[in-house]
Amino acid sequence: MTKFLIIDDHPLFREALHSAVELAYPGSDALGAASLVDACRFLDARPGFDLALLDLSMPDVTGMEGLLHLRTHYPQLPVVVVSGVEDQAIIAQVMAYGAAGFIPKSSKKTILAKAIQQVMSGAVYLPESYEDGVEESIDEETSRMIERMASLTPQQIRVLNMICDGLLNKQIAYELQVGETTVKAHVSEILRKLAVSSRTQVVIEVKKLEALGTVAPFAPPSD
Repeated sequence: MTKFLIIDDHPLFREALHSAVELAYPGSDALGAASLVDACRFLDARPGFDLALLDLSMPDVTGMEGLLHLRTHYPQLPVVVVSGVEDQAIIAQVMAYGAAGFIPKSSKKTILAKAIQQVMSGAVYLPESYEDGVEESIDEETSRMIERMASLTPQQIRVLNMICDGLLNKQIAYELQVGETTVKAHVSEILRKLAVSSRTQVVIEVKKLEALGTVAPFAPPSD
């Protein structure tokens, strides 16, 4: 049985997506999650989902955090973003993060169903209004930094978030209840993975992504 995961905090739109999934794949199994935390619980407890439909705007994520987390921790799961924000640059950023497509929430049910079928067949879906070449607005260095961010582990993401908040190693160690030596090791690995030489450069790179609306200083979802 084909399995879908619908991740959206609005019950009415989850129902609308469920209806579109049923139209595209009658008899399929579609589960709804109201948060990224709930979605991760489903993915961990019931592996084998064929496609996730993800809203960018949810209470427990900011910017591209949800997509980044799914692509990092469930790399085999195709993710289609279904969003009410149809800005061309946002669509380009979504695709840079490795989404399998972008569907505007304003789409009719038949279009939603067609888009789902297209992605399930192995193609990428983008709205007709999307202009070819917009993805070039994300320069090569930014794309590389996005990929580097995606390589961080959940604990490294927590440390990165605290670095961006201005915390010292001693303070980070206290917050995470680990030794300062462990924090130093995480910081060193973050610098290596992001290909920067100092904590200041880390903050600068994250702020650049923030300015693009790509990501905020992020922490992985927690209970």
